Amino acid sequence: MSAPASRAGGWRVVVALALPLALAACAPLQPDQIGYAVGDMQLALPAGDWQDLGASEQSWPLLPELGATLPLQTRTFALRRGDAWQAVLWLQSTHHRSAPALDPTLWTDTCTRQPDVWVQDAADASPIRIDCLRFKRGANRSDYWMAQNHPALQQWLQAQQPGLPQPYAHISYRYATAGGAYWQVTALVDERLLLPNRGNNADYLRSGELGRAWANQLRTAVRQAAARVDQRLVFPMFPVAITTD
Repeated sequence: MSAPASRAGGWRVVVALALPLALAACAPLQPDQIGYAVGDMQLALPAGDWQDLGASEQSWPLLPELGATLPLQTRTFALRRGDAWQAVLWLQSTHHRSAPALDPTLWTDTCTRQPDVWVQDAADASPIRIDCLRFKRGANRSDYWMAQNHPALQQWLQAQQPGLPQPYAHISYRYATAGGAYWQVTALVDERLLLPNRGNNADYLRSGELGRAWANQLRTAVRQAAARVDQRLVFPMFPVAITTD
């Protein structure tokens, strides 16, 4: 890639776009299957009635070189229970990267803070890497949060059958390196999978801790996958089992 005159060795700027949706026809996953390819990542899902909702290919522009792109693949899964979904996952990973990995990559929109969202920026606003975890309880019921922040996801979800019970939580983790590798996991999760039954105000306050702990487990799993040669992501089990409808 051509380098700007002001930078020795050159910089590549990735213009991060909205998470695309894979809209292929769904297919049930076989119980004896272990891994599913998502770009350069190998995904291992926990036990459950998972459905593969399809994959799509994207590319993000790499600036300043005209026409340079960062290829990505997005794959979508849904966890079913009876006639309803319990969770929907979007996983995105760099795919067959061919751009040089020696020059530092500058990332846009690394980890913006948001009101009423638990945000952890382990990269401390670094321009050359991303390590951003977000957790939002009641994403579908507070001040039109989904419509304002993730309109494409909300529109897609509203068009699905059976859809997700309410309320649901929104969890997002993005991890990117100076060499141009990128991973993102976005999950919409029935809150009953993350939060225990709340008997009083103290239980309600503690219930959020369990959801944040699971989000941290997801972050650890992605980091570990990025460090592996095969980039195998072992998706963590949800902390609570739903026993009633």
